[in-house]
Amino acid sequence: MKDVEQAAGILLVGEEACAELVGRKDAFDAVEAVFGAMAAGDARNFPVVREALGHEGALYGFKSGFDRAGMVLGVKAGGYWPGNMERGLTNHQSTVCLFDSDTGRLSALVGGNYLTAVRTAASSAVSIAHLARKDSRVLGMIGAGHQSAFQLRAAVEQRSFERVVAWNPHPEMLPKLGAVAAELGLPFEAVSAEEVCAQADVIITITSAFEPLLMKDWVRPGTHIACMGTDTKGKMEVDAALVAAATVFTDEVAQSVSIGEAQHAVAAGLLGEVDIVPIGAVINGAHPGRVTDAEITLFDGTGVGLQDLAVASVAARLAQETGKASRVVL
Repeated sequence: MKDVEQAAGILLVGEEACAELVGRKDAFDAVEAVFGAMAAGDARNFPVVREALGHEGALYGFKSGFDRAGMVLGVKAGGYWPGNMERGLTNHQSTVCLFDSDTGRLSALVGGNYLTAVRTAASSAVSIAHLARKDSRVLGMIGAGHQSAFQLRAAVEQRSFERVVAWNPHPEMLPKLGAVAAELGLPFEAVSAEEVCAQADVIITITSAFEPLLMKDWVRPGTHIACMGTDTKGKMEVDAALVAAATVFTDEVAQSVSIGEAQHAVAAGLLGEVDIVPIGAVINGAHPGRVTDAEITLFDGTGVGLQDLAVASVAARLAQETGKASRVVL
């Protein structure tokens, strides 16, 4: 990152360059490393600002932080516009600003839309790699929006999945996800949410729901669940009783209990903050992760700013090395 910071001017890295340069392995490695740095006390997220605009139903905010291990400092600005698909745009819109950690000068502006999707998928993939049973064979998907394809592609690289079962509140969106599964050589079946739980060894939830879509009694022992959609106060994808029954891991405990999937179980007194484990502790070897094959593990992926900064830093470095970015002097 220092090479990016010390060069003259501000590096501009657009969406096309990010998509071309930052692959799933790059994102996985960056996210895994920053989770480990967080758990070791070498990286810190700053308080999140996230507000409803009162316009177009949009949520807008800022996520920022400093990774001392990687010397990455910055902020991601953006949010969620639910009507964007009708405009031919993705619902999530964002930009990452990177700063020189020694001087505070702006060093790069990086498109955040693709990176948000690929880092979110990397996050759930890291959880699968470290927490799912080794013999997991059926992948369950709850949600079929823009990010679901990224989730599916990243997940299948972590275990030897043999088929995919999926449910979405809007079933007409499932064929697109089925096409991705077919491209990956995996049989795909659209089923009920309850049937996803009955069949799947690993379940990824990636919706914008404000009510539980999965219930405790539906989920089999030994399942790993990656809850990736809840990142705002009031959002909810799974039953609070299911969260309480699982061994809960997260990207950041403070966000998990305030805006993540654990918020409802904690508020109801079913789960304590001390019961939630940073996944970085598993990555670093300080926590064993899954202990038994019958254990239900749940990853509360709230989405932290350091994830965005980590992948944006990779994009900036690769763009500079390959000449696929421009520079401006202000």
